[in-house]
Amino acid sequence: MLSRFVSGKRLSGLLLLLSASTLSAIAATAPQDQIALQGYTLRNVGSLEQQYAMAHDTGFKAIEIVSDQGVSPQQLNALLNKYQLKVTSDHVHLADLEAGTQKIIDFNQAINNHTIIVSWLTLDERPDSAEGWKQMGQRLDKLGATLKKQGMQLGYHNHNFEMKKYGGKTALEIMLDNASAQNLQVELDVAWVSRGGQDPVRFLQKYPGRIFAIHAKDNASIGVRDDEMNFAPAGSGILAWNEILPAAEKAGTRWYIVEHDLPKDPRSVITAGKRYLEKTLK
Repeated sequence: MLSRFVSGKRLSGLLLLLSASTLSAIAATAPQDQIALQGYTLRNVGSLEQQYAMAHDTGFKAIEIVSDQGVSPQQLNALLNKYQLKVTSDHVHLADLEAGTQKIIDFNQAINNHTIIVSWLTLDERPDSAEGWKQMGQRLDKLGATLKKQGMQLGYHNHNFEMKKYGGKTALEIMLDNASAQNLQVELDVAWVSRGGQDPVRFLQKYPGRIFAIHAKDNASIGVRDDEMNFAPAGSGILAWNEILPAAEKAGTRWYIVEHDLPKDPRSVITAGKRYLEKTLK
């Protein structure tokens, strides 16, 4: 009986060690499983196939697409399979989404994507009052509910204009607070938040469980990278990533999406951004 008990203890210890090593392996691969690339970053890199080849060669396994990328779902699936990429989400203009909701849903379901991100509001679409942003939130809430019925999730990607305050509250907050978390998630572009004069960490702390992704790019100092819209790879500029990334993790952020609006050397930019996230994410 004693020898059986000792053996049992040894077995139990072995299982604990195995469990610990398994958890360590999961922890080691978790950052990679959360890092993606915004395809817009590579828009000037030859053909779509050349863009996806670059994404694959630099180690990305997931990509955020822009609209239908000018191809059929069958053509896109072929490229995704060839370069071992999965789609995290699709950036779509609000007007296009409202005008062709079912067509966009069908396209994304065909490529096994279930998240649609409102990528941009044109000047004539942007509200100019607190009431206007409230109505925009309600409008997106209804649109998100429509998508939800077909197994899709709606999100919103900010720029700097949503950082304007109305009565002490930013436009982004007014909009989000007038839509349910179930119907409208957030893709927080932290560089644009900062350019709008706000702290990305505050938004991450305010909306836990609602952050689908962050766009991981940095702001360069004045006079640096002037020919790249003063954007830089994450970790190489002036943003406080030692505060942003822990807040993003705590908020339950699903994806960390490497992006740059106007890179001179796309390969170098996306490689640097990816390496920084892999090194820094816990």
